[in-house]
Amino acid sequence: MNDSLKSLLAKAGPFLGLLVVIALFSIPAETREFFLTYHNFKTIFTQTVIVAIGALGMTKIIVSGGIDLSVGSSIAFTSVVGALLIQQGWSTAPVVLAMILSGGLIGLLNGAAIAGLRMTPFIITLGTLGVARGSAKWLADNQTVNYESSPINAWMTTADPFGYALPAGVWVALVLAVLTAVMLRNTVFGRHIFALGSNEATARLCGIPTTRLKICIYALAGCFFGLAGLFQLSRLRQGDPTVAVGLELDIIAAVIIGGASLNGGVGTILGSMIGALIMAVLRNGSQQMGWPTYFQEIIIGLVIIVAVFVDRLRQGKEKV
Repeated sequence: MNDSLKSLLAKAGPFLGLLVVIALFSIPAETREFFLTYHNFKTIFTQTVIVAIGALGMTKIIVSGGIDLSVGSSIAFTSVVGALLIQQGWSTAPVVLAMILSGGLIGLLNGAAIAGLRMTPFIITLGTLGVARGSAKWLADNQTVNYESSPINAWMTTADPFGYALPAGVWVALVLAVLTAVMLRNTVFGRHIFALGSNEATARLCGIPTTRLKICIYALAGCFFGLAGLFQLSRLRQGDPTVAVGLELDIIAAVIIGGASLNGGVGTILGSMIGALIMAVLRNGSQQMGWPTYFQEIIIGLVIIVAVFVDRLRQGKEKV
């Protein structure tokens, strides 16, 4: 009974955390009148899209026992690529495909270096963070890339394809979340990801091609980061090589808050989506309270520390 209760609390933890954060910003008089309105929650859902899509890719990486610090730079790079292609007159579909593939290329390079050189993901992706950011600035000539107009702008952020007053980006994130959850739980590829994160040596002995698997995981996650860059381009309506600095912290925090373990082998898509919502609610509530940006960053940092601490406690109890 005790173990069942612990398991239930572990699964319900992200939901409880979300409810607590919402309650905290609903009590003060400064935010009470506006915070619990439909318009504000629509804004929160819209602001969640970029972090949520990034978290879908990061969940696969963290569950496999890896990490990727280059997400923010990848998003900036792909947004610059998209803006340049639109500027040159490319139509919408090729631009979308090129942005997703450019993100996938960065992920492919990360995966190949990690698996081929047998180096830690932290070091490789830290290096890629600088390479991707520098490449974005080089392509953009160290300035924002502006273009006249594109269907991407309206469709990704303000379009309402199903008449439910939610932008198309929210629906895309929801569909991708469902598909990714099914892939992780009901396919051989997904089970191999969990096996790799649980124990790489054992996975290799069981015949799982761990080198190829790592490359595929990072490449697929890179495609998600490229798609997040597409949403970033849609939101800003320009390619900015300096955008998304530190966004990897929000994405990693969302996955860890959602119950994933930095040791690998544990994590759910639903938890990561709830974690992304928690991050969006924290930022939205902080802005409404009038807290300065640096204070918001302190809060996010503390949330990450608490989430990792809880993960350590959970892992310690499981080992015992």
